[in-house]
Amino acid sequence: MPWVVYVLVSDSAGTTYVGVTTDLERRVEQHNGLLPGGAKATRAGRPWALGVAHGPYEERGEAQSVEHRIKRKRGRARLAPEF
Repeated sequence: MPWVVYVLVSDSAGTTYVGVTTDLERRVEQHNGLLPGGAKATRAGRPWALGVAHGPYEERGEAQSVEHRIKRKRGRARLAPEF
């Protein structure tokens, strides 16, 4: 299964969230509380919108490497399409 790195944006909280998944649509629904399994860190910022997605990557490790590089940035700088 291909892996995707995603950046979510919360206009209500003014924050971003970065993660990796193999099912982007399901994961965004989880973060928004529509399905069970969302991260605790995203509960306060609902609703979340997809800001940008990178990939697909064949290996999880490759996706996690990109995720790590994005997480070193802050705020809306994480939305830059340079990965």
